[in-house]
Amino acid sequence: MNRYVVKNQKKLALGYTTGSCAAAASKAAAATLLTGQPVRQVRLMTPKGIELLLDIEDLTWTSDGVCCAVRKDAGDDPDITHGMLIYAKVRTISQGICMDGGEGIGRVTRPGLAQPVGTAAINPGPRRQIVQALEEVAAACGYTGGFSVEISIPRGEELAAHTFNPHLGIVGGLSILGTSGIVEPMSEQALIDTIHLDIDTRYAAGERILLLCPGNYGEEFARDRLGLDIARGVKCSNFIGEALDYAVYRGFSGVLLVGHAGKLIKLAAGIFQTHSAYADARQEIFASHAALCGASSDMVCALMDAVTVDACLEILRQARMDRQVLDSISHKILAHLTRRTSVRSGRSFAVEYVIFTNTYGVLMQTDGAVSCVQMRREQENRQ
Repeated sequence: MNRYVVKNQKKLALGYTTGSCAAAASKAAAATLLTGQPVRQVRLMTPKGIELLLDIEDLTWTSDGVCCAVRKDAGDDPDITHGMLIYAKVRTISQGICMDGGEGIGRVTRPGLAQPVGTAAINPGPRRQIVQALEEVAAACGYTGGFSVEISIPRGEELAAHTFNPHLGIVGGLSILGTSGIVEPMSEQALIDTIHLDIDTRYAAGERILLLCPGNYGEEFARDRLGLDIARGVKCSNFIGEALDYAVYRGFSGVLLVGHAGKLIKLAAGIFQTHSAYADARQEIFASHAALCGASSDMVCALMDAVTVDACLEILRQARMDRQVLDSISHKILAHLTRRTSVRSGRSFAVEYVIFTNTYGVLMQTDGAVSCVQMRREQENRQ
């Protein structure tokens, strides 16, 4: 693709995700199968709203379908799958869309991940992209039957050994990922500079309580569940500490932090750079606070073996200890946030947060979070 962002005075190329590659390959294979004519290029509209025109490689007819590939382009983002061919093999079935992973696609072996145990590690976003692409082809060709699609990545199992997949319980290959369908380059200092600039614009607009969301999930929750205008917020990625420090420096009176527990739970251990490459203490946080609340050694061990926050919550819910443990964790998160802001800055700084998961909804929030959300809504309506 021929799109760029400018970060830290550098022009960096955007790329597209493995999910977009899989969807485009599926679209080309299905169109070739239904029309009998080889498809060499496809147009694909990504969830981000950017249209891609992608070349199709290695198109082959099989005994019962068509297989073809799209080459992954990560732009200027360092990505282990850059340059890899993402394959889709499509055949017709009587109805519905049946999706699976083949060579080089990991399998989920532990509960709590985006897909059920035993299924291919093709995340929900890419699954929706693939289904949409196949439905477009069917509609264009007047086809009323269904499709079976198998996604594969040659050498995927070998490459997966250099990712977090084995740690997460995804075995045998890579995951098909992508929320927006587009890969944006991640230059750390450039990203921090961008966050600072974004905070500057919110301050210049007259805001004094800053809305911070670490990522897409936080933004979506703030918009859909809290009714907030995320265009007036700042996405801080994993740099929560940097964003808080700069908000204090810039003169804000406080922050409203809205984010998924997978990231924000780490604040209970004083971890303010939440990328897993720096630290990942989610299980340790749950286990230690459960122990403080009187959990058995067996439960503590089970929490340490859990893969995700949702898996930990399920263990605690079955023991009816979830509220007690979450309250303990929440108090620790607030203590670390207060120490980072008010104590270190030497002035009053309001810290409110809403922490959630997609499965369980709101898990933890400060006493003033509801009124803070309402205040922002009223302010947005006035403006």
